Amino acid sequence: MRNLIVKIAAAALLVLAPAMAQAAEGYSTANVNMRAGPSTRYPAVAVIPAGSSVEIRGCLSNVNWCDVEFYGGRGWVSGQYVQAVYQQRRVYVGPEYYRPLGIPMVTFSVGNYWDRYYRNRDFYRERDRWSRGPDYYYRNRDRDYYRDRDRDYYSRDRDRDRDRDYRAREYRDRNRDWRDNDRREEVRRPERRETDTNFRNLPQFRGGKADTYNRPDPRASPFVCRPGDPACD
Repeated sequence: MRNLIVKIAAAALLVLAPAMAQAAEGYSTANVNMRAGPSTRYPAVAVIPAGSSVEIRGCLSNVNWCDVEFYGGRGWVSGQYVQAVYQQRRVYVGPEYYRPLGIPMVTFSVGNYWDRYYRNRDFYRERDRWSRGPDYYYRNRDRDYYRDRDRDYYSRDRDRDRDRDYRAREYRDRNRDWRDNDRREEVRRPERRETDTNFRNLPQFRGGKADTYNRPDPRASPFVCRPGDPACD
């Protein structure tokens, strides 16, 4: 019975050892984005300046990405941009240094991780889509983008065709008005020619030009004949 209890306690210690391990201290080697997941396709949540101190909470075993804490915020940074002190020298965090540095190997789940740290972020609303992986998210986002783009193109072409039809109808109405005006002018033209002909037959015109010398002087006094005046005979 005693041996059984010892075995159970040892197994429990082995299971809880990664969780009980202390976080290792690391340093960023460049201005690097701290992201919401272990990939550059996940949203960036903060920028860690070069040389800043971070707490390494754990790293993935299959890819070189680590869960770090920076000024109370949590996120993921590639191990290529994180160094830790090992045997009095700084080394890049890699799988070969996880155990010597006391860094536990962890797993990543969008649901659990985002529920814990990113509930107040805008991208949390699309957690279900992100939970299937960034490739799935961007593939569907691109599909929605092209669908919206095609819809915008269709609306633009429809508006352009409507404007073209409107201009064509406007030109057609304008040309019709011009034809109606020309037709009315054709109807009035004979009367105008007759009026011009009668006007040119007046004594004041000779050869189609006004004769200013034969026009009566409106300032001259009217001539009055007197009885017995020879000019009146």
